[in-house]
Amino acid sequence: MEAAALSSLSSPFLSSPHSHSRINRILTFPSRPSRRTPTLPSIRATITRAKKEEVIAAVKVQLENCYLIAGIRYEGLTVKQLQAVRKALPDSAKLMVAKNTLVGKAIEGTQFEALKPCLNGMNAYLFVHSEEIPEALMPYRTIQKDEKFDERNDYVGAVFEGKFYGPDEFKALETMPSRAEIYAKLLGTLQMPAISLVGTLQAPARNLLLVLQAYVKKLEAEQEAAPAS
Repeated sequence: MEAAALSSLSSPFLSSPHSHSRINRILTFPSRPSRRTPTLPSIRATITRAKKEEVIAAVKVQLENCYLIAGIRYEGLTVKQLQAVRKALPDSAKLMVAKNTLVGKAIEGTQFEALKPCLNGMNAYLFVHSEEIPEALMPYRTIQKDEKFDERNDYVGAVFEGKFYGPDEFKALETMPSRAEIYAKLLGTLQMPAISLVGTLQAPARNLLLVLQAYVKKLEAEQEAAPAS
């Protein structure tokens, strides 16, 4: 039986030189044409890029006439608490929540580029458009104390006049004399022509303080030299 079966396989059809190609054509299924189309950017990706550019532009608007930028770690705070901070701020200050990378792109090439060491973690950014720095920083300090925020929910850094201030240096910013205080000291101690006084009063607050300190030192030096003469 086995011999008969083997002999049946040795038919002229199977032994023909074209038999194998015929069998292959019979057994080969036609392939379906590819339906792939060139990949295009998804709508979601396009919207994301547009949103990023919008945020960068918004940060750049805040940089105009800005005296100070401070980062605040808001991780764990509620929306209600952030809203309370915003409401407590003076009109000269603006609190914005934005990604660190986008803020970093917006401050590139500006005096606020020094803020980059604290561009990490979940931060909100305070933009101060006034020389009254303590007035802008104090509302968050007050709410931070009243609400008993976690220790991590603190100022993480700031830039003022191109200089970076770390968390341990904020006292210098929070205790800066206001313009009104500097005026009072100037009017009480300086004796100069009216034109010079007006010009000095129009200078930035920090410059006024430097002028005052220099003038006080000058008076002290004159007093020490008077007995010798």
